[in-house]
Amino acid sequence: MRSSPLPSPHALASQLAQHVFVRNRLLADIPDLDSQTLRDTLEGISDLKELISALIRSVLDDEALSGGLTARIQDMKARLDRLETRARKKRDLALRAMCDGDIPKIIEPDFTASLRVGVATLDIIAEDAIPEAFWKPQPAKLDRAGLIAALKGGLKTNAAKLSEPSLQLSVRTK
Repeated sequence: MRSSPLPSPHALASQLAQHVFVRNRLLADIPDLDSQTLRDTLEGISDLKELISALIRSVLDDEALSGGLTARIQDMKARLDRLETRARKKRDLALRAMCDGDIPKIIEPDFTASLRVGVATLDIIAEDAIPEAFWKPQPAKLDRAGLIAALKGGLKTNAAKLSEPSLQLSVRTK
């Protein structure tokens, strides 16, 4: 449960602007102010820390929901695969039974099933012997993971480089 309401982007921006203004003003007025006193003073007159905390709690809620939905989607995809496999096996069994039983057509109130000749499918016997006219060129795709590993391993090139790590927000919940 969220203990405080999610701040609007406007409220966060406003509180941040006020925080920065007061911090700069305090540093200008008291140049030898130590950092701990500055932080304590700003925390006492600003709600910025509480607004950021509420925002991070909202992020954690969204990430938890996202993780739960991802797991649920994976479970449902697995169930879908099982149902499709089961339906295909049942259809194949019905086909074999109708063929073996010499039953070309079944008419029921809710369906009609009949045996018919399907369309021809392609079976590749020797892929390397297929004429070039039947091959479509594919655009090259960059192997980003391989390039990163090579750069980390010492590859020197002017075509790519590893960027400097950016500042990230780390949130621990345990």
